Amino acid sequence: MSSSSGESERLRIPQPLIKHRVPSGRGAMEQPNVTHDGEARLSGMFWLAVIATGVATGLIGDGLMIILAWAERLSFNYHSGSFQDAVAQTSGLHRVTSLVVAGIFGAGSWFLIRKYLGHEKSEIDDSLWRGDGELSVRRSALTSIVSEIVIGLGASIGREAAPKLMGGASGSLISHYFKLSSAQKRLLVACGGGAGFACVYNIPLGGAIFAAEVLYGSFALPAVLPALATSLIATATGWLYLPNRPTYLDIPNFRLSATLMVWSVVAGFVIGIITVGYIRVIGWLAVLRPSGTRLLWIMPLTFALVGVIGIKYPQIFGNGKDIAHQAFLGVTALSLLAALAIIKPFVTALTLGSGAAGGLLTPVLATGALLGALTGSLWLHIWPGASLGAFALIGAAAMLGAAMQAPLAGLVIILELIHGGFNIAIPMMAATLIATVVVRAVDGYSIYSARLPKLKQ
Repeated sequence: MSSSSGESERLRIPQPLIKHRVPSGRGAMEQPNVTHDGEARLSGMFWLAVIATGVATGLIGDGLMIILAWAERLSFNYHSGSFQDAVAQTSGLHRVTSLVVAGIFGAGSWFLIRKYLGHEKSEIDDSLWRGDGELSVRRSALTSIVSEIVIGLGASIGREAAPKLMGGASGSLISHYFKLSSAQKRLLVACGGGAGFACVYNIPLGGAIFAAEVLYGSFALPAVLPALATSLIATATGWLYLPNRPTYLDIPNFRLSATLMVWSVVAGFVIGIITVGYIRVIGWLAVLRPSGTRLLWIMPLTFALVGVIGIKYPQIFGNGKDIAHQAFLGVTALSLLAALAIIKPFVTALTLGSGAAGGLLTPVLATGALLGALTGSLWLHIWPGASLGAFALIGAAAMLGAAMQAPLAGLVIILELIHGGFNIAIPMMAATLIATVVVRAVDGYSIYSARLPKLKQ
């Protein structure tokens, strides 16, 4: 094609409305992200599928959070405010009993699901990275419902895995209805997974970036556009039940300072090394987690052990949201920070290693916040001049971005979760960058790739 003839740039799919190039004759696709659609064509039917997936994911996200809220009320009479406080108001026996019940229910349910539906796919990461995104709605739905009930009963795992999975499963099902190609289905499932993530935390931009950066692995325009659309539709739909406000309220506008900037560089290296170890433990336990009838006794015993630990530390119950919130507010005592920075990741790893299905986003975020606040409190004795909550916020972003091996998603998620933090964005970026580089250089696994199931020979 001659660039001087003014002919249409016919390489792009779909074709633009304006058929002729600009006077210079240069192609629009010379901008690297403005590629043609390729196999995952953004056709009219695909966009209808995006809308349907966004709406379905938002409604399913609402349903899963209703189930979670019901389980929390049933187990700890929790209605609003701090879940940690509701747990603390119960007796030690009640806490242990609640987790034992969660272990028995979860073990029995997941045993039956894995025995009778083992041939059906319900691992969204594995399905996207090694396949075309095909997921079983039946197995995904049952796994997700059980996961939210178990979390509501106090299990120390994240709630986001279920809506992420169901967003992807919705995309998989809808792709068949709209007769999409395998490539289009894979893109739609990635967008649905990010949208499920987005709607339950009210983070539409973070969910879209997560879909592109982590699940689909591309920031090309044909991937970003549907990711944005699906996440915003799912988040807006989720407002039918879920609140339109930040997850973490009343976080101060922290002030940038020299001491915070220097600490962020040091903390990036420290948090990166700790994250490598944590991911390796998660990967090791993922392979060793019990299967078959062993699940029926190992999970209840493990949950009982976590319950016993929870007699002294009620903060470990649930996904860790309240732990992170208190760290952001700078109201946690140094001794408690030190204890929880060790205990919370330990009990989360135990819970996942027992065979439970759940997420790691909030537990990792909370651990990063604890590490940030702990090291920050020690740093202030050397060089004062910053708020403890600022250290926690930076630590949360650094560990989340490094653990996901997705620094952009990690940063945006933290900023959206608190609807603020821009005053300390520079040290936050520095710590996240350094921690992510450390994890990539030392090992390279993420909390998602380390948990992939063992390949069958």
